[in-house]
Amino acid sequence: MSALGVVFRKELLDSLRERRSLLSALLLAPLFGPILFMLITSYAVNLQIDEAEQPIDVPIINGQGAENLVSHLFRRQIDVDHERFADVDALRRAVRRAEVDVGLVIDRDFGEALARGDPARVWIVADRANNTARPAVSRLRAALNEYGRGIGVQRLALRGVDPSLARPLAVLTDDVSTPSARSVLLLGMMTYFLLFSTLLGGTQVAIDTTAGERERGSLEPLLTLAASRAELVWGKIGVTFLFMAVSLAICIASFAIAVQFLPLAEIGMTASLTPLVCVGIYLVMLPFSVLGAGVMTIVASYTKSFREAQTFTSIAMVAPPLPIILVVLNPVQPSLPLMLVPSLSQHLMVTELVKGQTFDPLHLAVSAVTIAVGVGCGLATVRRYRGEAILV
Repeated sequence: MSALGVVFRKELLDSLRERRSLLSALLLAPLFGPILFMLITSYAVNLQIDEAEQPIDVPIINGQGAENLVSHLFRRQIDVDHERFADVDALRRAVRRAEVDVGLVIDRDFGEALARGDPARVWIVADRANNTARPAVSRLRAALNEYGRGIGVQRLALRGVDPSLARPLAVLTDDVSTPSARSVLLLGMMTYFLLFSTLLGGTQVAIDTTAGERERGSLEPLLTLAASRAELVWGKIGVTFLFMAVSLAICIASFAIAVQFLPLAEIGMTASLTPLVCVGIYLVMLPFSVLGAGVMTIVASYTKSFREAQTFTSIAMVAPPLPIILVVLNPVQPSLPLMLVPSLSQHLMVTELVKGQTFDPLHLAVSAVTIAVGVGCGLATVRRYRGEAILV
C-alpha cells in the first residue's frame, strides 16, 4: 500500500472513531438542511393556501346602505362586522394598534352616488407598516375593484354600449412553465442547504486532522513517518472529501424524501426529484466537495487549537454559498462566464435539473474550475506543511 493510502486509511479510521465527525457528517449536516427546509416551505405553502381559502373579518362603517357590496364581499370570503366600531376614529385607532388588520369605511352617500352614476367613495383603513396585514388588505382591495368593474359593465350595458369597448386591450397570460419549473420558486434555495450540508459534513474531519493533531501533539510524530508532506496532506484532504461526499449523498436523499410530504400540488407545483434527477444533482454538486475539502483543510491548518479552528471554519463556511444568496436577490440565467464561479455554477445547473430541463454539457465542463480551486487550496496546504511553521 502506498504512503498516501496508509495516511488516508489512518485518518479515516481516526475520523470514524471520532463521534463528533460521525455525528456531523452522517446526521447533523445531511438532515438539518432538509428538515429545516421542509418546515419552512411547508409553512409557506400552507400559509398561502390559508390566505386564499380562509375567510377574513373586516369591520365596516356605514355598511347599511351598501347591501349589494356587503353581499359581494361575503361571496369572496370576507365577513363584515357592522357593530364592532361606532365611528371612524375608533376603527383607525384599532388598526394602528394592530387589533384588526384592515377596516372599511363607506361614504354615507354611497347609494345615492351609485344611483346618479357618480363614483361612490369607500376608504380602506390600513397600516402600511403592518406586514402581517398585507394579505388581508390585498384581498379586500381586489374584491372592491372587482365589484367596481362589475358595476361599470352594467352601466355600459344599460346605455346600450358594448362593455368591451371600455377594454380596448385584453391582456392574457400564456404560462408555458411546467409544474416542475414552477416548483423552483420554492425549491430554489435547496442548493444553499446542499452546499452548507456538504461543508458541515467534513469540517469536523478537517479540523481534527489538522488543528486537532497539533493540539494533541500527534502532528510532529506523524511528520516523521516515511511519507512525503504532499502524501500526508492529500490523505487528510481525501478523508475530508469522503465525509463531505457522503454527507451530500445523504442530504440529497433526505430532500427527495422530504418534498414528498409538501403540499405542492395544491398550488400547482410538483417536485421532480426522481432517482435519476438526484443522481444528476449529486454528480453536479460533487466537485464542490473537492473545493470544500481544500478550503476547510487549509483554513484549519492555520489554527493551533480545535476551538480556534471551529471559529475560523465557521467564518469560511459563509463565503462559498454567498453567490447563491446574491442570485436569489438578482436572478440570472445560466451562461458560460457564470460557470466559472464556484457554488454559483452548481446552483444554476441544479436549478435546471429541478425544473426538469437539461443543461449545456459545456457548462458542466467549465464548472470544473471548482475542482481546480479545491486542488489549488490543497497545493497551498502542502506548501504550508513543508515549512517548519506548521509545528509552531
